[in-house]
Amino acid sequence: MKLLFDQNISHRIIKILPEAFDGSSTVKNEKLINVSEKIIWDFARLNHYTIVTLDSDFSDLSTFFACPPKIIWLRTGNLTTKEIKELINFNISAIKDFLVSKEHCCFEVYQNII
Repeated sequence: MKLLFDQNISHRIIKILPEAFDGSSTVKNEKLINVSEKIIWDFARLNHYTIVTLDSDFSDLSTFFACPPKIIWLRTGNLTTKEIKELINFNISAIKDFLVSKEHCCFEVYQNII
């Protein structure tokens, strides 16, 4: 289960993710900083990533293009890298269920447990 973190999330997240998400990357690590959301969308689709973001742009794209890629939209406002890791850990079962589901393209996380 590979996640691709949008540029609004620190690239340091990769170092502290749970093992379940080995192979994950960031927009920065993939040299996609400041490119259009559609380019990131296409990259994620072609490379089997799920996009993790703090803003609505990718959710809007999923409305037009469906999935893949799937989107995890953290609707919590800005969080530290550690808080994002903790939020992912708290929701790991639901995230895993979402990633194997064929029904939904976007998983929205509202609850900030920190």
